[in-house]
Amino acid sequence: MHLDLTQAPLHPLNLPWLQNAKVEAAILRLDLIDPLISGNKWFKLRHHVQHATASNAPGLISLGGNHSNHLHALAAAGKRFGFATAGLLRGHAQYTPTVRDLQALGMELHWLGYGGYRARNQPGFWEPWQVRYPGWQCIPEGGGGLAGAQGCALIMEQARAQRAALGWADYDAWWLAAGTGTTLAGLVLAEAGAHVVHGALAVPKDHGVAEAVAGLVGKHGYQLHDACRGGFGKFDDELLAVTAECERHTGVPFEALYTGKALLALREQVEAGLFAPGTRLIVVHTGGLQGRRGYL
Repeated sequence: MHLDLTQAPLHPLNLPWLQNAKVEAAILRLDLIDPLISGNKWFKLRHHVQHATASNAPGLISLGGNHSNHLHALAAAGKRFGFATAGLLRGHAQYTPTVRDLQALGMELHWLGYGGYRARNQPGFWEPWQVRYPGWQCIPEGGGGLAGAQGCALIMEQARAQRAALGWADYDAWWLAAGTGTTLAGLVLAEAGAHVVHGALAVPKDHGVAEAVAGLVGKHGYQLHDACRGGFGKFDDELLAVTAECERHTGVPFEALYTGKALLALREQVEAGLFAPGTRLIVVHTGGLQGRRGYL
């Protein structure tokens, strides 16, 4: 099993509020690595898929919502590498553009309702699904857990391989959206204390991201910043306006739910003086552009 990834470009991120604060930033375009298995999703999936290959698993099964970037990438990976796929979805049947893609890619869908989905972290949740799909690789929500985090080490390698082209001998920190915290944890593991990783928390604090990250990497090497804008999947006029403004200035497409929230939180922290003049940041574009169809 191998995916021939396009090298994610590392481009200067030229935004007026960064320039005013004399903060240099570059954006790592993970959205460009593959047409379907894009963003940080492949990095979180790759160890799970490798394990499924090694164990001759007939299929892959995981969880997500009706706009899930994770399930979208998983369905595409299954199609690409010859695995059957099944998705356990939050809520009741809704035929969004993402859901239609999942079906077209051959994923079998099961709608759990909201109470059933909330039970996903309870002991014994996977047992009936393991009976129904014997031998399948069960993948945590969002590709989370240690295997998902370890797969994200390549993100650091992709950025470091290109920093010299920017004229950077080094950088000071990372900035990225955090949904499950898996990618953030992976970068913290890869950095091993060399550079701080800043996570813009795109979900409410009670989703357990801080606890999940601490369980994977401890309490050092990163900072979490509130960026959820009132709840998971919540949008407001300021968020959409800032996302659109960043697109206009850079020519880079963004989605509001994760990268847009991360950019708005970054602007707030830059204007509050969190970063000294001359700071060099790597901002991660975590992909998810297919999800824009849910609100545009």
